[in-house]
Amino acid sequence: QVQLVESGGGSVQAGGSLRLSCAASGDTSSTYCLAWFRQVPGKEREGVARIIIDVNINYADFVKGRFTISETNAKSRLYLQMNSLEPEDTATYYCAASNKWRCLGIPIQLPGVRNEYNFWGQGTQVIVSS
Repeated sequence: QVQLVESGGGSVQAGGSLRLSCAASGDTSSTYCLAWFRQVPGKEREGVARIIIDVNINYADFVKGRFTISETNAKSRLYLQMNSLEPEDTATYYCAASNKWRCLGIPIQLPGVRNEYNFWGQGTQVIVSS
């Protein structure tokens, strides 16, 4: 089992920045992929960014050039640096991890990719005002 706890959400004006953090504990060595997702009420949870340690980083098109995913301390801490925030980025952001090998081959922006992630944090809210 892997436990994930997000922090760093809040309110910011358009054009501003926030840095989300996710503390991971438990059997993190068993995970292949770490990722950030987001969700607004009434919509499906969507992938934002994925990192495969020492291999690959993948972003959804709508955040390319604005968001940066990173990790430290052997998967114990995951970050999402969000710059140039837009009101459309308002959502609850979730940290996720997967020990399913299938996550390695599925880009984060594909619909349904959340099904390949089996560990989730409780979410942290981000509000961007215009």
